Amino acid sequence: MAAVELEGLTKHYGGVRANDSISFAVERGEIFGYLGPNGAGKTTTIRMLLGLISPTDGSARVLGADITDERALIEAKRRIGYLPDDPQFDESATGREILELHAGIKGDERSEKLLDLFDPPLERPIREYSHGNVRKLGLVTAFMHDPELVILDEPTGGLDPLMKQRFAEFVRGERDRGRTLFFSSHILGEVRRLCDRVGIIRSGRVVTVEPIDALVDRSGKVVRLVTADPIPRATFDRDLEGVHDLEVGAGNRTHDPGGGRTATTDAQSDPTSGPDDSGNKSIGAVGESDRPETFREYTFTFTGPVDELLAVLSGTELVDLTIEEAPLESVLLRFYGDGDDA
Repeated sequence: MAAVELEGLTKHYGGVRANDSISFAVERGEIFGYLGPNGAGKTTTIRMLLGLISPTDGSARVLGADITDERALIEAKRRIGYLPDDPQFDESATGREILELHAGIKGDERSEKLLDLFDPPLERPIREYSHGNVRKLGLVTAFMHDPELVILDEPTGGLDPLMKQRFAEFVRGERDRGRTLFFSSHILGEVRRLCDRVGIIRSGRVVTVEPIDALVDRSGKVVRLVTADPIPRATFDRDLEGVHDLEVGAGNRTHDPGGGRTATTDAQSDPTSGPDDSGNKSIGAVGESDRPETFREYTFTFTGPVDELLAVLSGTELVDLTIEEAPLESVLLRFYGDGDDA
């Protein structure tokens, strides 16, 4: 039996469909990422799964309990951990008092280890906590009773890079222990690093549920490449598979007082192409007399292996190279069409 099962789950607020006939399953012992832009309907789904709001239509089961069966869901929630997107702790209480309250309600199997890992300042009142410290305390409360299923709504908001890395390692360890983790995010790179499978929601509808490898192959990375000389067009058309949405520009190089060169972006899209020294047509070629003072800029989405990209560029004089995660919005537009978020 799956840990979470949704069948046609729907929630309407007047004329707004926050969730529109959502169906998928989260298997036991997996990390499932629920990915979508802010306002897409992720939190609405989570609140229905936990019985905090009632569905307009459809059904769902969490650890075997029907979410409309209050008694069964209460019993199942003893085995569930939950971190909301905006934890609301009593601001007059200290972190330690919050933990003692949660321990009295649901038990405490492992808070000592969790405190060593996430290290919220327990002796300070919540009103003095930063957003990141509230999140760290929330992570401790979500896992302290050693639940079978943990539901996390945007869990890394406010965490610094080191703490995000600790969280990632911890989550993978929980999966290896057989725990099931369901977490929402609007950050594509975070989901790519952590999840086994992913569901993408947009405008209240799930547009795909697929293994993370398929999403990685599909989404690619955004590459900005600045070179001293033009790159032959064949490099993009023949030698590099997986180049999408190529934009080309050219600009001027300036000299700093120390004798170095800096690239000043003054890009012009689609500059005139001409032959390079090898006779191949190049993108961004300019006159021979201009070569000492110009650079070429190429921006594109790349869905191939990064090692392959670097190998092909190994003989190119690079002025600058940046490789970043593709924005979620561009992935949605490229593969799932246009639409407005609910």
